[in-house]
Amino acid sequence: MSVKEIKEAMDNGKVVFGIKQTVKNKNKLDNVFIAKDTRDDTVEKLESSGIDFSVLKIKADMAKELNLDFESEIVSILKSSKK
Repeated sequence: MSVKEIKEAMDNGKVVFGIKQTVKNKNKLDNVFIAKDTRDDTVEKLESSGIDFSVLKIKADMAKELNLDFESEIVSILKSSKK
């Protein structure tokens, strides 16, 4: 699980950003990644919602590597609709 996987999911339109969209789509998630510098209350919200996650780099580094013009604490990959 890495930035490469997130980039591929972005190309396929299968990515959501932020805590609200992650919790809203919790039954549709494949993988959830958080930044190393994510706020404690955000981590607690994920844990209380029963969402497993992996920790990546700090927000600024993630935004740079993903070529985003914003920083996000949480990047979630949605499950593919293919069966």
